[in-house]
Amino acid sequence: MLRNVFSRRPTTKTPHRIWGWLYLLFASLTGLLGAATAVLGVRLLMLGGTSYYLAAGLLLTAGGLLAWLRRDRLAFSAFGLALLLTLAWSLVEIGGKGWQPAWGLDLAARVGLLAALLAAAALAFVFRRYPPHSIWRRGTTAGLLAAVVALGVLVTNYWERTEEATTAGDRRPSLAAGAEPVDAAAEWTAFGGTTLGRRYTTLVQIHTGNVSELQEAWTFRSGDLAPGGDRVYYSSQNTPIKAADLLYICTSSNQVHALDPGTGEVRWHFDPKVDPSTMESLFSAACRAVAYFDDGDPAGRPDARGRMPAVAGKTGPMPRGGSNCHRRVFVATADGRLIALDAVGGFVCRSFGNDGVVDLSEGMGLREAGFASNTSGATVAGGLLIIGQQVSDNQRRDAPSGVVRAYDAVSGELRWAWDALRPDPQAPLAPGEIYPRGTPNVWNVISADESLGLAFLGTGNPGADHWGGNRTAEEDRFTAAVVAVDLATGATRWSFTTVQHDLWDYDIGAQPMLLDVTIDGVARRAVLQGTKAGDLFLLDAATGEPLRPVVQRAVPQQGGLPGDRLSPTQPQSVFFPNLGGIPGRDPETIDARHIWGVTPIDAALCRIGFHQRRYDGIFTPPTVEAKGIVLLPGTVGGMNWGGLGFDPGRRLVIANYSRLPNTVDMTPRAEVADRPVGSGGARPDQTTAPHAGTPYGVDRPMWLSILDVPCLAPPWGFIAATNIDTGELAWAKPLGTGFDMGPLGIPTRLKIAMGTPNLGGPLVTAGGLTFIGAAQDNFLRAFETATGRLLWQHRLPAGAQAGVMSYQHNGRQYVAVTATGHARFETTLGAYLKVFALGSDQPDLTGEPPSARGDDNEKEGP
Repeated sequence: MLRNVFSRRPTTKTPHRIWGWLYLLFASLTGLLGAATAVLGVRLLMLGGTSYYLAAGLLLTAGGLLAWLRRDRLAFSAFGLALLLTLAWSLVEIGGKGWQPAWGLDLAARVGLLAALLAAAALAFVFRRYPPHSIWRRGTTAGLLAAVVALGVLVTNYWERTEEATTAGDRRPSLAAGAEPVDAAAEWTAFGGTTLGRRYTTLVQIHTGNVSELQEAWTFRSGDLAPGGDRVYYSSQNTPIKAADLLYICTSSNQVHALDPGTGEVRWHFDPKVDPSTMESLFSAACRAVAYFDDGDPAGRPDARGRMPAVAGKTGPMPRGGSNCHRRVFVATADGRLIALDAVGGFVCRSFGNDGVVDLSEGMGLREAGFASNTSGATVAGGLLIIGQQVSDNQRRDAPSGVVRAYDAVSGELRWAWDALRPDPQAPLAPGEIYPRGTPNVWNVISADESLGLAFLGTGNPGADHWGGNRTAEEDRFTAAVVAVDLATGATRWSFTTVQHDLWDYDIGAQPMLLDVTIDGVARRAVLQGTKAGDLFLLDAATGEPLRPVVQRAVPQQGGLPGDRLSPTQPQSVFFPNLGGIPGRDPETIDARHIWGVTPIDAALCRIGFHQRRYDGIFTPPTVEAKGIVLLPGTVGGMNWGGLGFDPGRRLVIANYSRLPNTVDMTPRAEVADRPVGSGGARPDQTTAPHAGTPYGVDRPMWLSILDVPCLAPPWGFIAATNIDTGELAWAKPLGTGFDMGPLGIPTRLKIAMGTPNLGGPLVTAGGLTFIGAAQDNFLRAFETATGRLLWQHRLPAGAQAGVMSYQHNGRQYVAVTATGHARFETTLGAYLKVFALGSDQPDLTGEPPSARGDDNEKEGP
């Protein structure tokens, strides 16, 4: 019987020529795949890599040749051996690295293309030889269908689907016992809800028992889209602010819209008219939040019904006349202005600064507009506006200063200016003097605790990320550090360095979070800092003392760049899991088994790249040897600017993070052609970041294959919950699917939870929910905070690389997220604010009268 399968004579009277040609086509494609794989396998073997690619490639090449020679039995023997070898090798490698969360997807990628080609060849071969109702046709078809079903079961195991919550009864949680009056409730007055940065709301109207009934309440479109060309990268990254009776958003070009919280109707709009050319130096044109200030004067406050008091002879609710600037919204622009606006009327408060504006470029010596500017907004605390700035990184060692300044929120007068190289923050600049160049900056959101009288800064790097041979001791101390400064004076109270002599751009992106913990029976106010390197450091907020163990781990010392130095150790938090890779007590370390591709070709090329580069773990020193280094976590992190969320009742810290490597290639100065910003260069035009003032330029792209997928096997992003008291990982799961991404940028439209790189912040609620966008697919999700179960999701028109927030208006709870996409992250761009609420028949859990349901009409800005 088997002999008949490979008989040269067809068993039917009429040859099935089309099937014969299809058989040769698929056999030839398999042979060509094998030839390319074998060639790459030789190169890989020479670099010390696996022999699999050479062995499998030779078998496949032989099978393709034998098919043309009509030695079909031998051809299928060679093909079958190659398939068995591939399956065995894949299982050994996948098992050897620990059956990681997406092992099934890893297996499918390793075996899938080869199996599909061989299945097609076998089917065409059998159909060529046998009539339609032959047992061989039926048997082959059934076997292939069984294989497809098995593969489908494997893949659909990763299909994202919603589940039921685990809470019993009507599942309406009471207000969390750990919540404090300072936590966000009806209002959301800062990027992180409050200046404590917890991204937590005490509202419970939306909870685990009814979140499935959440629906769109209204949509607003600002119309602020990127100018033509590819020189400005839009990504507003905005978390709306809710204060009193208005909702405030700012767009990528720093336009501010004040909206009715219940309907999305525009109350006022302010456009600072930022020249797009000033945004060319920015990694992303962003406006993470406006700042809100209320001086406490009753003349600027609404009454119990949300109406402004009468002024200037007027009676009834105040029209556009505003609050007489007793309540203000501040927006920082890409061209270096800090502008005060009346929170009710939207007009410029002329008594602030110079005719309503503070010039943030003063004392900076920018050389070029936009070289340094604020994209995270100011923090309001103690009557001050505390503001740092991003500095276009890796352009030049003598970049603008990383100074953090505090201005009087009423007058705009400068109160202090903190910088790593300025021992006295209150010392004024002399005429013509500028702040010290190239110092570590604070580009992320600043936190503050008025009860302690402290502001908390998460610092970045000096002007050059990957070479630090001329850094001072003070710069090293304040690089990638948490720094507590006195609110009134700006004086440094304490600092904690998370990476010593950072050469990897592991700057602090996440906002420092203030929370309360009990240590040895004593209540302590603490700072929790998540890092790009994946550490969670828990520090005493008053002293900076680590409240949970931190050890100094020895790190690689081989390699490095001439003229630089390496720290022999790096601090590691050992109480909490590391959230920079696959969650575990220690940072993830990869090897060639972790390298991945959609096909054998791009997988082999990625492996060759891995062996050509140096990799000795998370702190592999930059080098000019070989082809540079693999950096994991990459420059995206780990944890980044979206920040962390905290449920004080359930004692869980929610963190979303990426697992996406970079390559870092250092180029000797003589070979760097690109000019830095400030010397005629423009960031969008650069192929190599100039790193001027150091011996090297740097190129550090995300490590992607020729098919534009990461060279590291998925997951590429996670969301995780960690118990703040025990340090145990409560749950972790991949965040995001391939629905809006895929090879060559082609969306797969598959809801397979492979985990994608992600940027944006969570919202944690007393109702037991964690809302998050952030991933590279366009969905807003709600997870059960206690278990990680996906309870609800909603399709968005653009990427939600932003922070989710919640507020209450007229007794109704809303959840809001901006969906503007992220140009550099290659997510869908747009200009949307999406707001969600339960239907009007939902119970009122606040005691306030319910409002009419918001309509579903989209509101557009002017």
